[in-house]
Amino acid sequence: MSADRRNSSGAAGRSRAALALRALVAVALLVDAVVHLRLATGYQASAPGGVGAGTLFRVEAVAALVATVWVLSRGSRSANLAALVVGLSAVAAVVLYRYVDIPAFGPLPAMYEPVWFAEKVVSAVAEGVAAAAAGLGLLVGGNRLHRR
Repeated sequence: MSADRRNSSGAAGRSRAALALRALVAVALLVDAVVHLRLATGYQASAPGGVGAGTLFRVEAVAALVATVWVLSRGSRSANLAALVVGLSAVAAVVLYRYVDIPAFGPLPAMYEPVWFAEKVVSAVAEGVAAAAAGLGLLVGGNRLHRR
């Protein structure tokens, strides 16, 4: 096999792997967004006129959707970095507020919830998968097709 042929098959394999990572990040962030949007109304009841957990859930969902579109459309290092930040911050928040009773401060509500339930677990797993896949995407350099 010639060197050119090996290089093109290697590039095709890397391209498929990068595309698979992008799809994994996107699906995980989409799951995260859907769960947050489904739960937002119920969590807003604790602060109906202010910045309640429901508002924060909606912000998280929008951030996840924006990162999803960015990763799917570009697959760049900056898109992977955004997805990493969204996934990592979300999984850190859910774990933190599960185990630590942080009081309300400023406009942010107290969100301590010392239980795991199905949607919370699904969301946390999706956030962790999104962060891990986006981090891996950063390590392998994003989608080389969009580099100049």
